[in-house]
Amino acid sequence: MKNTNHYAILMAGGIGSRFWPVSTTQYPKQFQDILGAGSTLIQTTFHRLTKLMPTENIIILTHKDYKELVKEQLPQVEDKQIVLEPEMRNTAPSILLGALKIKKKNKDALILVAPSDHWIQGDLDFQENIEEAFTIVAAEDKLITLGIEPTFPNTGYGYIKYKKEKGAGAKPVLKFTEKPSFKKAETFLEEGNYLWNAGIFIWSANFILESFKKYHPETFRLFERGNDFYNTAREQAFLDENYHKTQNVSIDYAILEKSDSVYVIPAKFKWNDLGTWKSLEDELPQDEQQNTMVNGRLMPVNATGNIIKTQNNKAVILDGLNDFIVVDNDKVLLITPKDKIQEIKALREKAIEEFGEDLG
Repeated sequence: MKNTNHYAILMAGGIGSRFWPVSTTQYPKQFQDILGAGSTLIQTTFHRLTKLMPTENIIILTHKDYKELVKEQLPQVEDKQIVLEPEMRNTAPSILLGALKIKKKNKDALILVAPSDHWIQGDLDFQENIEEAFTIVAAEDKLITLGIEPTFPNTGYGYIKYKKEKGAGAKPVLKFTEKPSFKKAETFLEEGNYLWNAGIFIWSANFILESFKKYHPETFRLFERGNDFYNTAREQAFLDENYHKTQNVSIDYAILEKSDSVYVIPAKFKWNDLGTWKSLEDELPQDEQQNTMVNGRLMPVNATGNIIKTQNNKAVILDGLNDFIVVDNDKVLLITPKDKIQEIKALREKAIEEFGEDLG
């Protein structure tokens, strides 16, 4: 039987601009089937969470523009489970708002915070890690995050340094590092007590609210003023009037880097944050020429190491193209070298400037 004290905040408000032109402001990557898996990222994530808790205990925090997308893709969700942010203000305000709403429903609530646009393989391992974390935070005041064993010195991820201790279980976190240099990342892997930051958190509603009160009091006071309105018809009016006043800050910076009660559990499941098109190579099979094809049929002629995504099972013929990203949809055809993958965000901005907002 699912534990009725277990709740989830599903974060679904980002744009995913590094997956442009597929991910756009109008249709962000969490609502897309990026990997050609047959369901969108938010659908896959939501389904995974329903194995851990009652469906009605999952609340989705998203931008106000995405309400209809959420309802269309998750028809089992009621309107009261969809929390509409008037504007994007990073993860700390979202998580605080979600925790206040959940605490008002259930003072004994334990909360899982999960991004909606990451890719996880190994649902049973995921469930095991989350249940272990729920057990810990039910008994002790701890803020728990899940960390991923690094497989190479990735410079695009955040890292969590933990205290080396014998045995399994949650380990005290010593330090968070955002996107290190390659040399630093190499050192982290050599030291052996660093994990990738997966952005998945578990805590009790009470303790995360205490932590906000202590480490981010201004934001806490602002949101606490809405307590009478949360979970009522007046909630949206309060948010529309006050949400923009909050600081644009991540949960890592606002709380986790300041608290001495943060612990990490090394994850057992396979994880990818799907941060760039390069992620497709990590998660999907390649042909004999190391090309990765999604939603199409590829004929490579002296073409190797390319990443191609198209629509409607289109036939794609590549001749003499190596190590490129080729993405084709109704509005845009993008062809760019893989080594310029971090520049796609800037290309998106230039395209919007040149051709109009509807491209972005």
